[in-house]
Amino acid sequence: MRLLIYFITIFTTFYSTGQNLTGPQLLTKSIEYHDPKGNWNSFNGVLFVTMETPGNSNRDSEIRIDLPKEYFYVKAIRDTIITEYTLDKDICTIGFNGNTDLSEAILKEHNLSCDRARLYKNYYTYLYGLPMKLKDPGTIVYEKVEQKKFKGRDYLVLKVSYDETVGKDVWFFYFDPETYAMEVYQFFKGNPAKEGKNTGEYILLTEEVVVNGIKMPKNRAWYYNKDDKYLGTDKLRQ
Repeated sequence: MRLLIYFITIFTTFYSTGQNLTGPQLLTKSIEYHDPKGNWNSFNGVLFVTMETPGNSNRDSEIRIDLPKEYFYVKAIRDTIITEYTLDKDICTIGFNGNTDLSEAILKEHNLSCDRARLYKNYYTYLYGLPMKLKDPGTIVYEKVEQKKFKGRDYLVLKVSYDETVGKDVWFFYFDPETYAMEVYQFFKGNPAKEGKNTGEYILLTEEVVVNGIKMPKNRAWYYNKDDKYLGTDKLRQ
């Protein structure tokens, strides 16, 4: 009987928590967990990330982000290939195997461009800046918080979309109902209930690394929504 009462209490607490929180309130609580001192907006630090993908050798990246100075740098090493991208405000620099004076042929052969530099900047600052980045202009945080099970665990789920000038994907962020830690996120290309249901990916977050006072996911494992196919894992190293 005591066990039954315990589970009823847990369920009731979980259900009522989701009912009482709005989307913006849930986001605020998660930011308080991940960035309790509000350090993200002044972030100036270095991340070391190893990407593991099936059938490929690892890619090791050194990422330097200085948000106040609008500076971004990434150096990636895979096998014998070393690429470097620097964005210092509007100034873009590309390096390949230690050389920055690159021919058009080299740029084309290795898909090197300033557009790609900006893509890496947006990718790394968005993913490692979550959930704080959900406060950015153009982000639409839905009011309703849902309770869902995902991979056997209970979560509070926040739905997010973006102004057309920012992006067209629909995102769902899954938070621990007790700590408000972000543990999963998922995106779809379009409406997940209609044309977008077999698109996009979900990302499982495990363990944490504290960088500049911010709790960041140590491991980020990527899977397709449509068939759960494993794509790879980003591992944050200290």
